[in-house]
Amino acid sequence: MSEPVAPVDRRLLRRQMLADDVYEAIKTMLMDHVIRPGARISIDGLAREFQVSSTPVREALARLESEGLAVKEPLKGYRATPLLSLEEFDDLYRFRLLLEPWAARRAAELISPSGAEQLRAELATAVEPTSIDYAGYKSLTVHDNRFHSLIASLSGSDQVRLAFERTHCHLHIFRLHYDRDIGPEVLTEHRTLVEAITSGDPAAAEAAMTQHIENSMTLRLRRIYE
Repeated sequence: MSEPVAPVDRRLLRRQMLADDVYEAIKTMLMDHVIRPGARISIDGLAREFQVSSTPVREALARLESEGLAVKEPLKGYRATPLLSLEEFDDLYRFRLLLEPWAARRAAELISPSGAEQLRAELATAVEPTSIDYAGYKSLTVHDNRFHSLIASLSGSDQVRLAFERTHCHLHIFRLHYDRDIGPEVLTEHRTLVEAITSGDPAAAEAAMTQHIENSMTLRLRRIYE
């Protein structure tokens, strides 16, 4: 029989749940452009809207700043991060093309039964989006991040994994643009990657990752700048 939760623990749990709820609510507003890119974020205004104190709002904004979705300006408070410029977009994808095909190749070279099972299990969590707002494609965003982070981890290089995770590219890309129809394409490419890596084919894994990133860059996203 489990131990009862002490009152102080229940209060801490409720506080954590509240902070998480506020974080998710503000994140959704940023992803859906309810808070416009570059706009000032009012801590007091959000606290009133959510009927909470300013503390969980400040905590949420600190988390969002670490993900690159908000920026704190000295003496001015927070603003929503602007969308990626074309130059920033191209730079991000050049970085990914340097990093991730190598990681996929190395993951295929090092693949173990446990690693293969992790990849298949992650792929099984993927859900096609149900709408074009963040609520509809959030699960795909989360899967996309975990999937690419896992491949980076399976490369055996913590530096590569950390470098990828610090880009928070999945959030910036999905915030930039999302078309519900691309969900099946992304998942098809993920399945191809899993097959190549788990079969221990380094060349196929590298090629599949290169194609996946190039498709994301040229076929799915870059046209929004035209």
